Amino acid sequence: MLLCGGRRFNLLAPTTPLSFGTFIKHLAASKSSKLSLTAKSFTSSTSSKVFSSSRFEALNSRQKEQVHLYIDSLLEWNQKMNLTAVKEESEVMERHVEDSLSIIEPIRTSYLSHCGPSSENLNLVDVGSGAGLPGVILAIASPGWKVTLLESLNKRCSFLEHVVSQIGLSNVQVKRERAEKLGQDVSFRESFDVAVARAVAEMRILAEYCLPLVRTGGIFVAAKGHDPQEEVQRAERAIQLMGASLLHIRCVDSHSKHGQRTAIICLKGKPTPKKYPRDPGTPAKIPL
Repeated sequence: MLLCGGRRFNLLAPTTPLSFGTFIKHLAASKSSKLSLTAKSFTSSTSSKVFSSSRFEALNSRQKEQVHLYIDSLLEWNQKMNLTAVKEESEVMERHVEDSLSIIEPIRTSYLSHCGPSSENLNLVDVGSGAGLPGVILAIASPGWKVTLLESLNKRCSFLEHVVSQIGLSNVQVKRERAEKLGQDVSFRESFDVAVARAVAEMRILAEYCLPLVRTGGIFVAAKGHDPQEEVQRAERAIQLMGASLLHIRCVDSHSKHGQRTAIICLKGKPTPKKYPRDPGTPAKIPL
């Protein structure tokens, strides 16, 4: 539940996806004030270090070791290629690892409520994986998930292949390809239970990148900033054209300057028309 401008707006209760009109009507009331998290939302202090956060501490010793190995590799490779602007281990833990861990609960809750009886063996694609965020962290924390890291740049794929091998993640595959091409590949099109994207593009572009890869009845989760109202409104047409609708939005606490981020979750209700995604480059140049 969100408290928006004094109104309580339950974003997890609906059994059917919200209309964009309803979503924007309620969310607009919060534009002049910060969204307040209720007791059911995450509660870790923004001043505490991720080392003591409930999410990181919930990992077992092997998973914690894998996270540290990932960070070591990231910072080492970052000296020779641009993977992240963050230079210190503590910053990576706070800004990247914590953010990635924070979307696991919204994924599981949404999937169980609307998609299937179990969230233990999901087939997930991280679109525009970059440095492996959030995909590598999701694979560490949820070893039963099969995670595909989709990245178009050779250098980043080399890093991802190295770090997956270094950590020993048997549930991860790295795929070097553009999202537009993979979405038209019959081996991957509409084959994933969940698609996620973090810090890749605006929502209307992401919809065309990600939703063609999601099976009918699956979900697309976009990790966004603290105030996604205008971006979500602009994406209405694109999301609907891909055969999906807005399911709900979840606030998640983070160590950003605003103290929170949002997970925008879309439910795919019907197959994506064959003409989508369009040719490589077109979604970004001419957004729907």
